[in-house]
Amino acid sequence: MSAGLTLVDACEEKHFIAMSLIHALGWRTTYQDAVPADYMAAEVTDTRWVPFFREDYKSGRCRGLLLYREDTPVCCGTYGPARVGPSPRQSSLVSFDSRGYEDWGEIISFYTHPDEKGKGYGSLLMEEMLRRLRGDGVSQVFVLVLRENARARRFYERHGFAWDGTYEDIPFPHGMVCRDLRYVRKA
Repeated sequence: MSAGLTLVDACEEKHFIAMSLIHALGWRTTYQDAVPADYMAAEVTDTRWVPFFREDYKSGRCRGLLLYREDTPVCCGTYGPARVGPSPRQSSLVSFDSRGYEDWGEIISFYTHPDEKGKGYGSLLMEEMLRRLRGDGVSQVFVLVLRENARARRFYERHGFAWDGTYEDIPFPHGMVCRDLRYVRKA
């Protein structure tokens, strides 16, 4: 790890707050043309994901990881077993059909602060999350990525992921549906 960079397991309120902010900034910059503006304005607040990260930590459902450059959080993600069923992070309407992927690991969320992209931080965090999943005995992993998010798709491809032809449709207000493509690789 380069000097001044530190990986931190998300386990404190300040970590959950930092991760939620990075997620919100990521949504606002990445999904502005893909998600209805009224949903974005009402739902994608700086603190929207704090209770979910707190609950994930308490329940052990998945783990959060933050990368800091000195005192500045620059990148974060969550990882764990493949999700199956309703997703309270979006709405009760969202359900992930992971049949056939039950024993897989999943990169559940992955965001770099918009001001910190292109500096290699995402690669450091991704490699660490994959290392940890392997350490948990996971042999295969997937990540869901918005079809229109070409930058993220290229990032995952550089890290050995490839689209396996499956996807999840994520409903939003006004009948809008976003399509998340499932990218897979060996852990």
